[in-house]
Amino acid sequence: MEHMMAIVMAAGHGKRMKSNRPKVLHTVCGKPMIDRVVAAAQDATGNKPVVVVGVGRESIMEHLGDRADFAVQAEQKGTGHAVMMAEPYLSGKSGYAVVLAGDMPLLMADTLRQLYAMCKEERLDAVVLTSEPDDPTGYGRVIRDTTGSILRIVEEKDANQEEKAIREVNSSVYCFRIESLLRCLGQLSCDNAQGEYYLTDCIAMLAATGRVGGLLVDAQQCSGVNDKAQLAAAEAIMRRRINHGYLVGGVIMMDPDHTYIEDGAVIGQDTILYPGCHIRGKSAIGADCVIESGTVIDGSTVGDRCHIRDSVIMDSTVGNDVTIGPFAYLRPATVVEDGVHIGDFVETKKARIGEGTKLPHLTYVGDADVGAHCNIACGTIFANYDGLKKYQTTVGDGVFIGCNVNLVAPCTVGDGAYVAAGTTVVGEVPAGALSVGRSQQYIKEDWADEKRKKGALREVY
Repeated sequence: MEHMMAIVMAAGHGKRMKSNRPKVLHTVCGKPMIDRVVAAAQDATGNKPVVVVGVGRESIMEHLGDRADFAVQAEQKGTGHAVMMAEPYLSGKSGYAVVLAGDMPLLMADTLRQLYAMCKEERLDAVVLTSEPDDPTGYGRVIRDTTGSILRIVEEKDANQEEKAIREVNSSVYCFRIESLLRCLGQLSCDNAQGEYYLTDCIAMLAATGRVGGLLVDAQQCSGVNDKAQLAAAEAIMRRRINHGYLVGGVIMMDPDHTYIEDGAVIGQDTILYPGCHIRGKSAIGADCVIESGTVIDGSTVGDRCHIRDSVIMDSTVGNDVTIGPFAYLRPATVVEDGVHIGDFVETKKARIGEGTKLPHLTYVGDADVGAHCNIACGTIFANYDGLKKYQTTVGDGVFIGCNVNLVAPCTVGDGAYVAAGTTVVGEVPAGALSVGRSQQYIKEDWADEKRKKGALREVY
């Protein structure tokens, strides 16, 4: 049976990244580069790829888990040597193998399918993915014959002036007939200045005995990432790709180049995204929302017609017709029901906020169940932690809580109750009751004036 597989080379040092993290685990728009490459390879071939690992292999293998098979290149002796390490997965198979690098996050699955289709339909021994960058300096040049078949790839250091003038370059992505690749791997030599086995030598061997084609694609897809400047460039390109998809789907962006959306988010039509907002993880935002600058929505669901200003929402659920911010912070496991208003400097955590409730400003709500149509005034603190354990507070429907109130959990405030400003609540406030817990106020007549006369207080200006 004809087999199609992919080999992903991810064994290199990545020294130019100047990082303790393996190069392929650096992220582009929220996903490690290796995730993007593995996903493209599996999409194109229908099989999980073989990832060749070396430096930092433990962390790469742990990260990918069962999404890939692995071959270990303990010593880095060139690209040909890397593919040799995957030979056990090739042996005994007929069909095609796509070989690509783990640091090419912009390469698309459809391009790999085209590479495979060309190799199969034209009965080629191999196809090289090529591009024509604006500046080909540093790349191996692709030498073709008059029929368009590739004869060889010449590294720039070995190229003459005529060859250096060629703009078409090797991307280091290939599709091989498996039988042809295995035959060439057995003939590779490291008898060169670097003492390495080069996969490009397989191209020259196959061109001498058979036919090698070339598929020319846009240079962006063929861009590898070798340092953090190239990582930033790849991020910008990927961001434009992602944002274009949302724009044609009906989302409004005031400045697409400064709107940051990771893969996997769902955003409804006519939602407006202001510059500087970040939509991360598997977030879902409804239709007709306004998400203003400075907002971060991470792994959360937001309903329709919501207006969010300069706030952070993490692993939470927000209903319809909700206003949030500015400067609100919804921490994980917050559930905000329809019509809620959460104002400035409000923080929530593991809390349900019932329909129509208002938390205008300067409030902390943690480990709480707050009912519908409540008013939680400024300075209210849900004191949920005693230094050892967290405790729950329950607030019923239609409750009014005044300014500067402390609700010391565990406690319950019944439906329709009032809690006066400055009160500390411990235990239970019955439904419909008023809770007042203030210290007695004392007034000392003329105290301030007498102090000023003695110079003990500042003068009033």
